[in-house]
Amino acid sequence: MMQLITIAIGGAIGAVMRFSVSNGVYTLMGRGFPWGTLTVNVIGSLAMGFLYVMFVERMAVSGEMRSLILIGLLGAFTTFSTFSIETLNLIEAGDLFQAVLNIFLSVICCIAACWAGLVIGRQL
Repeated sequence: MMQLITIAIGGAIGAVMRFSVSNGVYTLMGRGFPWGTLTVNVIGSLAMGFLYVMFVERMAVSGEMRSLILIGLLGAFTTFSTFSIETLNLIEAGDLFQAVLNIFLSVICCIAACWAGLVIGRQL
């Protein structure tokens, strides 16, 4: 039961963080391309890689704390479902180039960011 509570707390924090970061990016860059969603997904992927190494390979972090941060906070912070609907909206609007660009950048940048987080975590 405690694990579910910690996931819920992390999820609430992550959702507010996602909203704040994404809206901040849209304020700076506009809404012509889903830059806010891409940004939170890349940041979240970097954090996931780094924190996974820290929590699983380097430190004795409790299961509740790992659940709070990795599942709850980062799960709510990253936005694959939002990425999906925004990409489909671009396709339906007839902007295939932007849709493909969003898919390419999201997949490549997020995997690269997660790898970078692993590398950074392992070098500390």
